[in-house]
Amino acid sequence: MAKKSGKKTGGGTIAQNRRAFHDYFLEERLEAGLCLEGWEVKALREGKGNLSDSYVYFKDGEAWLLNARITPLSSASSHVAAEPTRSRKLLLSRREIDRLAGAVHQKGYTCVALSLYWKKHLVKCEIALARGKATHDKREAIKERDWQRQKQRLVRLAR
Repeated sequence: MAKKSGKKTGGGTIAQNRRAFHDYFLEERLEAGLCLEGWEVKALREGKGNLSDSYVYFKDGEAWLLNARITPLSSASSHVAAEPTRSRKLLLSRREIDRLAGAVHQKGYTCVALSLYWKKHLVKCEIALARGKATHDKREAIKERDWQRQKQRLVRLAR
């Protein structure tokens, strides 16, 4: 029997949308699969994904991930026309799609992509139902984060 090499394929988070945590109150999180092409999976293995300004759009009973950028590798096949920001279909159950689409059509809700990550050999996308923050809410979140950091520093110094 051949030995398994110590090299891992994948290894956690591929890309995160940090701006979503700052701009929105995240109310409900879900995990969704992604329909990807071969060159996209190879590029994601190299960490070439970007989720800034990406969101989920519901059309004809399907969920689509828009504005997610997967930069093609320079070594990708020459016969494939790689489009970095194409719409990618999200794989969710009918019940989840209906619940999210109903909430998005309510006032003030949107559905944003939070992160791309590996789950075994599959690429998953964490999405969230979100409500926009006002400017004063953002300032309060920054103050709270700074206070938490300062508390941690004081605890470390006290030891």
